[in-house]
Amino acid sequence: MKIKPISKWIPNLKRPLVIAGPCSAETREQMMATAKAVVELEDVRIFRAGIWKPRTRPNSFEGVGEKGLQWLKEVKEETGLLVTTEVANAGHVELALKHDIDILWIGARTTVNPFSVQEIADALKGTNIPVMVKNPINADLALWIGALERLSLAGIDKLVAIHRGFSTAEKTDYRNIPLWRIPIELKRRLPELPIICDPSHITGDRNRVNLVCQKAMDVDMDGLMVETHPQPDEAWSDAAQQVTPTMLGEILKSLKLKTEFSHDRSFDQELNDLRSQIDRIDSELMENLHMRFNIVERIGDLKMKNNVTALQVHRMDEMIKKVSDLAKSMGLRGQFAHELYHVIHEESVKIQTEMMRSFLKKDTKDSE
Repeated sequence: MKIKPISKWIPNLKRPLVIAGPCSAETREQMMATAKAVVELEDVRIFRAGIWKPRTRPNSFEGVGEKGLQWLKEVKEETGLLVTTEVANAGHVELALKHDIDILWIGARTTVNPFSVQEIADALKGTNIPVMVKNPINADLALWIGALERLSLAGIDKLVAIHRGFSTAEKTDYRNIPLWRIPIELKRRLPELPIICDPSHITGDRNRVNLVCQKAMDVDMDGLMVETHPQPDEAWSDAAQQVTPTMLGEILKSLKLKTEFSHDRSFDQELNDLRSQIDRIDSELMENLHMRFNIVERIGDLKMKNNVTALQVHRMDEMIKKVSDLAKSMGLRGQFAHELYHVIHEESVKIQTEMMRSFLKKDTKDSE
């Protein structure tokens, strides 16, 4: 996938790239007031606003539509900020291009649908306008990468991923749980791809936006998209998660930016020593897992000889509880141990199930 660095299409870029603006375009006055406030913040380079709003239920505010594009164009002319909005179909793309919108983004509800993404990609062929792609609402890295690939195949090389968290039925402190391992894995697979964070949708709470902004910087994300409104409590959509321009300025000033490398040689030496220790432990972990799965195969063989099923729920529950309790006694999170051993046990069952399947095939063939 060919991806052009942000610094090649946004001149004089400082880290982090900051995108700010209201969840929804409401009125021309609201748009201009927000834009004139955020342009005073040095780090803000792009103004955002939703023109078409995908809503879960009908009869909710679904955006002002095309007239909001004209307001964005006026923001651009008045402030010099680049402007961006969400598109969900080819018609949106056509109208956004007609109004000289600088950057488009694809929302989480659209990313989840390859047909919709392909429609947008087809509409963008020959333009090479920058496109930002939010993660799908469900925790599916393949869907996220697939959306980026469709745009790349359409000739778009100014691509950015937006991490906005993932929907869950569980009750958590987040509106959308961040699952940081997923954007981190995306970065590992596509190291040239810029990734920015949308803390507004992750938290759903303006008072926690700063914490997620800092976490995004700690994991080396390239920027932030923060919903900003001059009077958040009166916003027509997502009022609770929008910050004021003043709050945004305070958040940006408080960020502690880290670098990937240090010029301190003693730091490098100590870091390399510690990493070598981790490498050795990881090697031992793999060796221990190899030995464990060898024993799993022996247990599988024993079960087959005695006509016992591969999956035994009581044994699984007993083992996971024991490991979780042990982890807690060592100062580790019990939930971490629970999740880890659930994966290990799942692999063990797969090994034994495959052994039984192979045995049955052989037994059937021999009986013929």
